[in-house]
Amino acid sequence: MDTSSSGSYTAKLIDGPLEGKTVATAFLDSGDPRPRIELNADAGKRYVYARGAGLEFDGPGDARPTAVDYRFIETVFD
Repeated sequence: MDTSSSGSYTAKLIDGPLEGKTVATAFLDSGDPRPRIELNADAGKRYVYARGAGLEFDGPGDARPTAVDYRFIETVFD
C-alpha cells in the first residue's frame, strides 16, 4: 500500500513501553509528519512520543516518508 498518497504513514515506536510497535498516523495538513503523538492505554494512561530522526521512503523521489521513528517522552495519567 502506498501510504504517502493516502495521507498517512507508519509511526515506529523505537523505545519506551510500546517499543517495537507501529501505528498508522495521519500527516499534518501541511503534509509533514506529526512532531508528537499521544496513544491511549488502559487505566486512563496516555503515552506521549516525539518524532525522532529516522525517516523511511519507498523510493528516492518520494516527497513524504512512509515510516517515521518516534521516541518515548512520558506517560500521562488522566
